[in-house]
Amino acid sequence: MPNHPAPALTITESERAGLRALVRAGTTEQRLVMRARIVLAAAEGTANDRIAAEIGVNRLTILLWRTRFAADRLAGLADAPRPGREPTYDRAARDRVIALTLEPPPEGATHWSSRAMAARTGISVTTIQRIWAEANLKPHRTETFKFSTDPDLVSRFPDQ
Repeated sequence: MPNHPAPALTITESERAGLRALVRAGTTEQRLVMRARIVLAAAEGTANDRIAAEIGVNRLTILLWRTRFAADRLAGLADAPRPGREPTYDRAARDRVIALTLEPPPEGATHWSSRAMAARTGISVTTIQRIWAEANLKPHRTETFKFSTDPDLVSRFPDQ
């Protein structure tokens, strides 16, 4: 008994327009573009094997995104939550680290170090570094003049 082609996926005109916009946009993630192409091809009634061959993915991938779209519509094309450890810090802790980073450094320092910030906040050094990387903060690279904290600086450089 031969396999029957999957029935065409029914989508509304607004969904079709949204999917086409995703495919055309230059800033859309490529995995989302692929998913939108799969749904558009399935809506046209194209067979799953042909869609898989045209897009260059496995047939099971086509079945996955057809099923997800049928269940959750456009929201189903987004990535599902993945298993793994939850973040050890919350949004408030992240905001607190960013706010402290933008304040003047501790007494006797020219800038915040990740170790000084970790000691001040009680958050690990690695987490401080991750927060700074996510926020694109580089407290060690400033473009303003820093005063030296050396008390003997004046005596080391004679007037010229």
